[in-house]
Amino acid sequence: MSTIYDSFGVRPIINVSGASTRVGGSLMPEEVIESMGKAATESVAMAELQGAASRYISEVTGAEAGYVTSGASAGLTLGTAAILAGFDLGKIESLPRTSGMKNELIISREHRNGYDHAARLAGAVLVEVGMNEITANAGVRRTEAWEYQAAINESTAGIYYSQGPDSHPLLNEVIKVAKDNGLPIIVDAAGELPPKENLRRFIDMGADLVAFSGGKALRGPQSTGILCGSKDLIGSVALQNLDMDEFFEIWTPPNDLIPKDILPGIPRHGIGRGFKVSKENVIGLLTALKLFVEDAYLSTYTEQRKFLEFISSSIADETINKKIHDPVEGSPILTIELDLDVHKKSAFDISNELKNGSPGIFVQEVGLEKGIITIHPLNLNEERTKLVAANISKVIH
Repeated sequence: MSTIYDSFGVRPIINVSGASTRVGGSLMPEEVIESMGKAATESVAMAELQGAASRYISEVTGAEAGYVTSGASAGLTLGTAAILAGFDLGKIESLPRTSGMKNELIISREHRNGYDHAARLAGAVLVEVGMNEITANAGVRRTEAWEYQAAINESTAGIYYSQGPDSHPLLNEVIKVAKDNGLPIIVDAAGELPPKENLRRFIDMGADLVAFSGGKALRGPQSTGILCGSKDLIGSVALQNLDMDEFFEIWTPPNDLIPKDILPGIPRHGIGRGFKVSKENVIGLLTALKLFVEDAYLSTYTEQRKFLEFISSSIADETINKKIHDPVEGSPILTIELDLDVHKKSAFDISNELKNGSPGIFVQEVGLEKGIITIHPLNLNEERTKLVAANISKVIH
């Protein structure tokens, strides 16, 4: 069956890697696609739309305000820009040049990753704390909260925290340091949904800004994200992202998003102008968020497990260890572990053959070096499941 991609000479693939951007992310539910189509047929004032989005995001997260960004990474850049510049129009104009400003964000060395480029993009200087001794096989201790405290100086603008299942020190310990010193803390929680409770958890703990992906478990447009938190910081985010080509005299932004009455004028286009979000994407994200909050996806997790059971049962080799892992909430995953002493093909070989087959099947890359092939069922249906099962069974031997 021909697809829109075929008409441009691009092969569609079967994505069993999950929600990774490099393989197109999550397939959106029909309700989200329909909402975006309807949004495309009308015009809207983007400041008013983001104001409405802020009110809904605030309702479901418990934050003072919220904003729809062009992905979680864009949210981290915009959030950092807000921490650095606030409502100071001169600082907004100068970013990413931060000489003479408070421009340091403290981060645990364990939390450094390619995504923190988003903070550096805004002009922040990342100051590492901790020694990561366990990874270096040189000790037993990990980064501790007192190390954040010890790193604070006159150039410190805030704290950057990357949230994950094993993040250390615990977020609440770092938030206490931030609060004791009057510093904002921004949390990268891009992949921390589900569980649904995490929408409120980090805000309830006292985080000032939290960034979530809109295109992973939420199943919204892949180029969207959510930034929620302090009203003043979200206001600065909006000021540095929206189209500012207006006259101050007739500029009417929603006051609960941007407090015009405290501003001496309108800044030029901010550092986040290139991160603009379309009206269709805002509506798509809000629709997906509503589905997620109302538990519309829960029934799909059971269906996904059946797809994995079918794939697992199609692999007859008894030397292969197959296991379905069920989280408390969210998609199950299937791991296929090869005995590297028995199999002539490595997991890399199998992954590559699947990727270059017809259709191309893209598995998760985590664990390949250990002989583990991981299948994520987020984007499967019955037809794709049968194709995956047949191709894996053929390629794996």
